[in-house]
Amino acid sequence: MKKYLPIILILSLLKFIIQWLGNRNYGFHRDELLHLSVSEHMDWGYMEFPPLIAVFGKLSYWLFDYSLVGVRLFPTLAGITILILCCAMAKELGGKSKAILLSGICVLAFLPFYRNHTLFQPVAFDQLFWALGFYFLIKYINTKHKKFLFLIGLTLGLGLLNKYTMFVWAFGIFISLFFYQKGNLLKSKWLYISAGIGLLVFLPNLIWQMQHDFPLLSHLEALNENQLDDINPMDFALDQLELPFTLLISLIGIAALLTDKYLKKYRSIAIAALVIFFTMWILNSKSYYLFAIYPVLFAAGAVKIEALLHKKPVWMYVVSASVILPVLYFIPDLTPILPIETYVSYADLEEKDGRIELTGDYADMFGWEEQVKLVDSVYRSLSEKEQKNCVLWAENYGEAGALKILGKSYNLPDPISRHGSFWTWGYGNENAHVWISLGNEEPSVNYVFEEVELVKIITHKYAIGEENGIPLYICRKPKVDIKQWWKDYEAHIFD
Repeated sequence: MKKYLPIILILSLLKFIIQWLGNRNYGFHRDELLHLSVSEHMDWGYMEFPPLIAVFGKLSYWLFDYSLVGVRLFPTLAGITILILCCAMAKELGGKSKAILLSGICVLAFLPFYRNHTLFQPVAFDQLFWALGFYFLIKYINTKHKKFLFLIGLTLGLGLLNKYTMFVWAFGIFISLFFYQKGNLLKSKWLYISAGIGLLVFLPNLIWQMQHDFPLLSHLEALNENQLDDINPMDFALDQLELPFTLLISLIGIAALLTDKYLKKYRSIAIAALVIFFTMWILNSKSYYLFAIYPVLFAAGAVKIEALLHKKPVWMYVVSASVILPVLYFIPDLTPILPIETYVSYADLEEKDGRIELTGDYADMFGWEEQVKLVDSVYRSLSEKEQKNCVLWAENYGEAGALKILGKSYNLPDPISRHGSFWTWGYGNENAHVWISLGNEEPSVNYVFEEVELVKIITHKYAIGEENGIPLYICRKPKVDIKQWWKDYEAHIFD
């Protein structure tokens, strides 16, 4: 592996530079603000996801004090590790220098990874655990060392503490083992000891789910009603066709794993990939859930292409260039390497009624700092006594996350929200004299308070529509029992 280090280091450096250029621009995404907020409430689980993202959030606070570049370093490092693992898998599958080069190029050319490895979300780490699991499986097939089974179990457990889609990975691997050495591994006690290790690592979150009446199921139901139900089943397959060059490499990889005489001992990996694909398709999953299987397929495809072109190795450079060059122009759409004014020009966006419609992810990175500044100005206008008895009430987790994380530099009190995990952290001071309401519409605030004063309608040129034209109120004299009002909302926290 040492002789291939220069190739891997150069590719990793290119990945780091591109991601770093994107990491420093715009602002936090609403989901990033939620993931950082849960790190302020360390627990073995949360209403929307498992607990590992909170650990990374806590580390980012200790190391970087929630700086944008510091927080996004974590998914970027995950992405670089995925690239390294992809190259390592190509080597383990029998590839030489040009296969390693092509496999790494495929990771660089796979556009969705730029988004995934920019935003501080569980997705990047999910992809990392999948790649790590496949790598350990290949190492086990090559060496038959039981330690790699144990490492697969540990990877499974940690992966489940990060994102529950790891269950689908495990299901695909389990089914594929029926086709590995006639299923003999399924008779081995070491496989089940490995699975037991994974379960033991995951057990604290499972216990937490049981103690909280499995909020995962409620969240999945809400996702199905609000997001997944609108997905056309064909879109899941069609979305994979949007990147034809890397898709072709991965299809060559699957075919090679299934039919090539030199790769046939790894056939179970191709079967796992197919089982995962069809399982996610049947479950009507989001298309990006599948992206985690691509690195191992890139590695297999690169090895097969190197073997096909072994008499004309220069063509490997042509293939690599053909994979990477067509996607370079589109990178600014996936990670914000361009200043916003430059991006607007690049994307040929037009201003209408004082606003510019950005894509959902980019639009979700704007407006939060302005919201926090306005809330702070209202909070500072209160008397000292009122400040000590003030509640900041945000309508959704993005607004609450902004007040929680960005509000630290303003010394604002912790916000409350009835949205998702924020609901579990309570309603604060039920006897507060003053409530500052951010984003809650007039009927909602009038239902709770006798005195309601509109301070401002907040607008932003680039912010997403949901965060544009939102009201900021000062509210006094609650006319409902706050504790009961909060409790009654439990069934709607994912609305």
